[in-house]
Amino acid sequence: MGIHEFDWSLLQSFLRIARAGSLSAAARAHGGSQPTLGRHLRALEAALGQPLFDRVPTGQRLTELGVQLLAHAQQMETAAAKLELVAAGADARLEGTVRITASRVVAQYHLPKVLADLRVQEPGIQIDLIASDLPDNLLFREADIALRMFRPESGDLTAQRIADLSLGLYAARSYLDRVGRPDTPKDLMALDFVGYDQSDIILRLMAENGFQVTRDFFALRCDDQIVNWALVCAGCGVGGFQSAIADHDPRVERIAPFIQLPRLPVWLVVPQALRHVPRVARVRQALASCLAKI
Repeated sequence: MGIHEFDWSLLQSFLRIARAGSLSAAARAHGGSQPTLGRHLRALEAALGQPLFDRVPTGQRLTELGVQLLAHAQQMETAAAKLELVAAGADARLEGTVRITASRVVAQYHLPKVLADLRVQEPGIQIDLIASDLPDNLLFREADIALRMFRPESGDLTAQRIADLSLGLYAARSYLDRVGRPDTPKDLMALDFVGYDQSDIILRLMAENGFQVTRDFFALRCDDQIVNWALVCAGCGVGGFQSAIADHDPRVERIAPFIQLPRLPVWLVVPQALRHVPRVARVRQALASCLAKI
């Protein structure tokens, strides 16, 4: 097979191996077959006449040629994704599948009612809901619509700020009955707090309110926001959460009104190539209308 004859699937396998660091990791990440990835890699190396990886104890390390090919393969991947978006943007049907990605909190607490109403109104539209706190790449069709807490910087995406969610500090009533309710910042800092493990968001918010603490200040730590909230509700300590959710939870009560937390922006993001596709536009309108009322 000559250099001009290998197909795109070989480059896709190469990209997966390069990003994952090994054949086995690439197979696990993409649900593929390790033998198939290995066969694609050998075919690509045969076409180029040189190895693309060196074997190291931790897996595969790119050779000098591999590094050069990676940059070109990434450009080809981006171009192919844009072509796919252009083709998808020509679909004029008000039916079919729309993939939505949202944080686990938004997906669990805010979207079920919105999507239930949408299914009644638009039975021809099917929804794939990706509940994840990782940013999906809309340009590679990992999702058609994203609900994000930050504005994307890509020029190929349309972003609409649809809501600003109020945040507050909460603790379980059972915990407060035992330790007392804080009336001053000093009282508040004497309580237990539930924090994050790897994320420094809470540390930065506390610093903005004049409380300089380290990770060790939190006796319990968990980055999963739903589990973190469950720990607060169980009486493990003080934690922050969206007021639209927490204010209706009888297990907790809001405390420390003297602490000012910033509002959490919600951005509705769609690839520009898909914004006029009828089913995507319809789902986008439903999400924007309902979430703006939170």
